[in-house]
Amino acid sequence: MMFFNSQRIPELEGLKFAERMQVMRTAADRLPVPKKFLLNIIKLVILFVFFLLMAQANDWRIIPYAIALIVVYPAVTRPLTYLLCRPDLPAIRKELEQEAAKQQ
Repeated sequence: MMFFNSQRIPELEGLKFAERMQVMRTAADRLPVPKKFLLNIIKLVILFVFFLLMAQANDWRIIPYAIALIVVYPAVTRPLTYLLCRPDLPAIRKELEQEAAKQQ
């Protein structure tokens, strides 16, 4: 299942926004190199296509491409990031909760 918002991910239920983002950041940092490479290539392709379209457009015709890029880029990359990171979320959440408990 694809998630567009971190609030909907079952492994992150009950966490505040900052805590969810910390778990997601840690999970993204720990992605294996092939997965991270795939995600970065997908991001690069999206940017490349839109920038080529913008380079060919004249004057005000760039604006629709810029708006489309602002909408499409996160709509594609965010669910992919969640999908690739999801298997590691329970373990990372547990680690971060244990670290927080030790600090208190």
